[in-house]
Amino acid sequence: SPVMPTKSPTTVGLCVFLRSVTWQRRADNMVSMTSLSDAIANNMYLSGNYAPVSQEVTAFDLQVIGELPTELNGRYLRNGPNPITDVDPATHHWFVGDGMVHGIRLREGRAEWYRNRYVGSTAVNAAKGLPDISGRNWNNSPTGPNTNVGAFAGTTWAMVEAGACPVELTYELETVGRNDFFGTLPGAFTAHPKIDPVTGEMHAIVYAWAEWMDHVQYVRVGKDGRVNRTVDIPLPGMSMVHDMSITNRYVVVYDQPVLVDFDLAFTGRFPFRWNAEYGNRVGLMPREGTAADIVWVDVPVGYVFHPMNAYDTPDGKVVLDVCFYDLMMRDDLLGPFGDAASRLMRWEIDPLTKRVSVTTVDSSVNEFPRHRGSLTGLPYRYGYCAQVDTGSMHWPTIKHDLISGERKVFDHGALRAAGEPVFIARPGSTDEDDGWLVTFVHDGSNDSTEFVVIDARDFERGYVAQVKLPARVPFGFHGNWAPDRN
Repeated sequence: SPVMPTKSPTTVGLCVFLRSVTWQRRADNMVSMTSLSDAIANNMYLSGNYAPVSQEVTAFDLQVIGELPTELNGRYLRNGPNPITDVDPATHHWFVGDGMVHGIRLREGRAEWYRNRYVGSTAVNAAKGLPDISGRNWNNSPTGPNTNVGAFAGTTWAMVEAGACPVELTYELETVGRNDFFGTLPGAFTAHPKIDPVTGEMHAIVYAWAEWMDHVQYVRVGKDGRVNRTVDIPLPGMSMVHDMSITNRYVVVYDQPVLVDFDLAFTGRFPFRWNAEYGNRVGLMPREGTAADIVWVDVPVGYVFHPMNAYDTPDGKVVLDVCFYDLMMRDDLLGPFGDAASRLMRWEIDPLTKRVSVTTVDSSVNEFPRHRGSLTGLPYRYGYCAQVDTGSMHWPTIKHDLISGERKVFDHGALRAAGEPVFIARPGSTDEDDGWLVTFVHDGSNDSTEFVVIDARDFERGYVAQVKLPARVPFGFHGNWAPDRN
């Protein structure tokens, strides 16, 4: 059974203080309105299509160009940062904006509705003049989930890393309250759990930088939505553990050189900074093992936000396909894109020799990697990425054949930028890439957004369908397809 973490009164006070200093907006940090536009122009994560939208919108019977596949019955959901109150552009970090979920519901070839809703939190509800949301706030975090959203165990969950509890949403994206997996989650959760397609269980590596300075925790959630296993994993420093991987044999821990920086924390800024001296390593923990069983392997110094997938090889090695940055948050302390661009790399790790073989799969920009979900942790062939180019508004969608090496590009057009490509398998399909890719595309020529459907097997076909949305969807983070279950 999970064991609730304990802290001394002194530790509790320090944790609350650090979080309040770092995450809450303070009046003395606000800039005057006369200088606001100039300040925003110098923070790209508040300008253009990164800029927040101000309205929560509901629209029905959306315009469709082309034909939506009738097999697509459910919701496409995506979460991202959207500050609800003024922030200081000189110090605002993209990762700390209030959460906003955007969703579109498809049924029998129709786009029935679009909604965007703030994810409730202490800060969001205070800004709206409402009471705090319900549910246990184990670390007194004022902020809420702004990074991922998906359906699991019959519930819609908004998620974020670094301590805050998941928030349950209704089908129509209204906030229900914090949901700590029905009272079974000891403390922190993550933005990037992995669902095992064989067991149906959800796996996560979680951290809480202000509360747990010396360890992260492995959390396993059963198909019933209740935590059934936790393992504390000591680390030499408090790394920003954004994501994780699973294979059939291992839980994979990424211990990387972006660490808590107290100088930033005590000035109210996003508290992580590059530290190359920390090194970079990957931990392989057997699925039913403990921290003492972890095999740690040094990998190239850099940073990985998002692995594409991972799997075991017949000869006992572990393959990790990752989007790899040479630097992260060394000079750009406002977001992830200012220091380096990520490229797609393959690490093949030998747990016996503790050596890694490194291959560059694609040297061009690759981010927000996805694969067919039924192959999570298993050998696979195809992966999909967004080619995020912060210097332009031209973000194609990339398909990688990891066996043949073929690379296909879906060009959305000039001034059109596509986000994370989510794969949806065609019902009954046997070919791995038989299905669709769905995402939001921002059109910089008229500052609008479309939901698009692409044939994952045939990029040359063009769009299968485009749905015009009634509101702009800012660049955000992650989402999922949540099929209706009848």
